[in-house]
Amino acid sequence: MSNIYESAEATLGFISSPCLTKVELRVACRGISDRDALSKPDPCVVLKMQSHGQWFEVDRTEVIRSSSGPVFSKVFLVDYYFEEVQRLRFELLDISSGNNGLRDADFLGAMECTLGQIVSQRKLTKALLKQGNTTGKSSIMVTAEELSGNDDYVELSFSARKLDDKDFFSKSDPFLEIFRVNDDGTESLVHRTETVMNNLSPVWKSFKVSLNTLCSGDHDRELKSTVWDWDSNGKHDFIGEFQTTFKEMMRAEQEGKQIQWECINPKYQMKKKNYRNSGTVILNHCKTIKMYSFLDYIMGGCQIQFTVAIDFTASNGDPRNSCSLHYIHPYQPNEYLKALVAVGEICQDYDSDKMFPAFGFGALIPPDFKVSHDFAVNFDEENPECAGIQGVVEAYQNCLPKIQLYGPTNIAPIIHKVASSASEEMHTKEAMEYFILLILTDGVITDMADTREAIVHASHLPMSVIIVGVGNADFTDMQILDGDDGILRSPKGEPVLRDIVQFVPFKDFKHASPAALAKSVLAEVPNQVVDYYNAKGIKPKCISDYESSRTFSP
Repeated sequence: MSNIYESAEATLGFISSPCLTKVELRVACRGISDRDALSKPDPCVVLKMQSHGQWFEVDRTEVIRSSSGPVFSKVFLVDYYFEEVQRLRFELLDISSGNNGLRDADFLGAMECTLGQIVSQRKLTKALLKQGNTTGKSSIMVTAEELSGNDDYVELSFSARKLDDKDFFSKSDPFLEIFRVNDDGTESLVHRTETVMNNLSPVWKSFKVSLNTLCSGDHDRELKSTVWDWDSNGKHDFIGEFQTTFKEMMRAEQEGKQIQWECINPKYQMKKKNYRNSGTVILNHCKTIKMYSFLDYIMGGCQIQFTVAIDFTASNGDPRNSCSLHYIHPYQPNEYLKALVAVGEICQDYDSDKMFPAFGFGALIPPDFKVSHDFAVNFDEENPECAGIQGVVEAYQNCLPKIQLYGPTNIAPIIHKVASSASEEMHTKEAMEYFILLILTDGVITDMADTREAIVHASHLPMSVIIVGVGNADFTDMQILDGDDGILRSPKGEPVLRDIVQFVPFKDFKHASPAALAKSVLAEVPNQVVDYYNAKGIKPKCISDYESSRTFSP
């Protein structure tokens, strides 16, 4: 079994490679061809990164309706490693109205480059290549900016009063854009609000933005805000603009009052003698939020509680047969062991007692040989924990001769079991334990509705779920559990509060190192931990911080 642990050590070295810095990437496109004579495209850009010759989606922008020259407000955040060639692919897609999924999207072009190229040039503009690598008229511009050490966020809430009416048969449909003015005089879009329809005194939803994105950490940097009247054809009408700084916003925060600006249309100001303004924009709420990192929580004492659940259904094959996915080869670990060790060896570094619960599902178990979907692999229901990953491996090997593989493949019970422990931790309102459930299965689950319900419930808890598909089954239907291609919902329609599931077929990494599998399934966990605790307003233990927050009076 030593070769399993040698590969796990290699995995650990791969994962813990230090990130030199983080880079923010902003994207804009030009010259996108109209869909037809009557409509413009609804563009979206998907960012992919290459790993072991395959492209994996990292993130995507918002969809901008009716635009041939979109400037996206979504900022891509990527780790920059000087010692690696990080190949990126930007795909421009046309998302039809009413459907934000990628399956029915039209491919408009792509651009491939390395992160090093973008960083060295700071602003990279290249033509988008269509199918067959032919060059069209459209181009993409990617701007890079190193993320400063200031990871704090600010929460802002704006409204407006008595805006100019730009529509003949109804009132204006206003939205607000905020731009950061850069040192070279260019402007970077920081945030675009939603459109409030038919309203001259709109109240826009509050939003959060990092101070680095808002003002590059410079509180005196000029911020330019523009109010528009939205039109379905993409030709929005200009209402007015104003300038401010974050320092001015902070003053309002510190004094605990609203602050307002006159919204000015320069053309009206020049032409109309009695012109005062085109309305007033009001900052109702400003709150500076201290953002903590994954390591802040880990160094503050937060433990990663790692649990593994193993599929013992009959479709795995008789463990005594060398063709079985559960066959224990004296020299070559099976896929279950490879996945377990690759992921477990990393998680165990964040758990001080190194005791890991291990469960099985889909087997007939002694003494009465009834089917169970959440039995302890060590057969000790009172204490299902195993000593270290080696203990889990041994319990798994000792368990196989004592059980009868059966079915069906139900994983909702084990998700509920771990969620029960995570729920107890949630009520402490402290960042002490975060739960990771690793589920290893050889086929598509049979309790999909119950599993969706369980995941939606678990999304409110300090918990993440990693599912590794073992064997050569068609796992297409399992992708629905991974929220990367749309929002997962319960059968009743309730959406997940946050994306907590990562699904990966082991066969995609069959010819790669275990390090690649571990990096893929664990990549989202640090952000999931941070997102949970920050959203709950839970600070790391043992770390002093300053967070200013005041409620404004009119």
